[in-house]
Amino acid sequence: MKEITLGRTGITVPQNAFGALPIQRVSRETAVRLLRTAYEGGMRFFDTARAYTDSESKLGAAFEGMRDKVYIASKTMAKTPEDFRKDLETSLRELRTDYIDLYQFHCVKQCYRPGDGTGMYEAMLEAKAQGKIRHIGITAHLIAVAEEIVSSGLYETLQFPFSYLSAERDRALVRSCEAAGMGFIAMKGLAGGLLTNAEACMAFMRQYNALPIWGVQREEELAQWLAFFAREPELTPELAAFIEADRKSLAGEFCRGCGYCMPCTVGITINQCARISQMLRRAPSAAWLNEHWQAEMAKIDDCVDCGLCMSRCPYGLEIPRLLRKNLADYRNILNGVTKL
Repeated sequence: MKEITLGRTGITVPQNAFGALPIQRVSRETAVRLLRTAYEGGMRFFDTARAYTDSESKLGAAFEGMRDKVYIASKTMAKTPEDFRKDLETSLRELRTDYIDLYQFHCVKQCYRPGDGTGMYEAMLEAKAQGKIRHIGITAHLIAVAEEIVSSGLYETLQFPFSYLSAERDRALVRSCEAAGMGFIAMKGLAGGLLTNAEACMAFMRQYNALPIWGVQREEELAQWLAFFAREPELTPELAAFIEADRKSLAGEFCRGCGYCMPCTVGITINQCARISQMLRRAPSAAWLNEHWQAEMAKIDDCVDCGLCMSRCPYGLEIPRLLRKNLADYRNILNGVTKL
């Protein structure tokens, strides 16, 4: 398995890492089993966040007593130094450790800098000086903010959405990180679940100096990624053709399902309803057409165009329009006008 060094951190791990957001949805027993299986299979880098409910606690339970054998990254969405310190202390306690390998500002809308008046970067430096964190990172969803972060030279790693659907500007960002000596951590390598061919996703990622953190919550998902330790996929002409076809079919705007737009003022489950047409075609299941989802989709008729969801969307999507487009398609499928 190809190894990746995260820039000047010196952290060197296999190019196949564990994204621990989804384990908040499974039992502690299942989560611990998944995490330990991932370690036994070769994964060494595990990414979590204070915002992921009990994810940190599950990592702590899985890796207590073997802290030096794994790299743990976590994140804070704090906006003040006081909340930063509270989040860090909570994370240390939940992770059952006295240090975090990589601590990241989570989903920022600005590049925190020394002397900018927020005190946030200074709080990171303080934590590092105290030995509570070893490296300073940051995560973003907005390309312009990400580019500013790279040019600032202040951060050791950048985490950003990256998959074979990414635009050339996003790919240039990865190359810029490498040139700047920054580690690049690729989140949403499956584009929020829209990409279903693990081999194609991995073959694409291997072309870049990027560390993908695959979101895992089921044993069969984990097995796909662990299989690549024995056989790394090559970007064959067949896989390249598959990727190009996927890019064409998903061209334009699409919802990644991140959920940052939530909650909706009228109760719409935006992060599913705004992409249900694609899910029906790419991950077919009769469950998407049951009474529950029919009722959920019907809530789109109640949309009041308040714009709150758009103000929160990291990708700048016109969410009300996207919701109505999905609702029209959904009703056509239900009525047999459109065939899957």
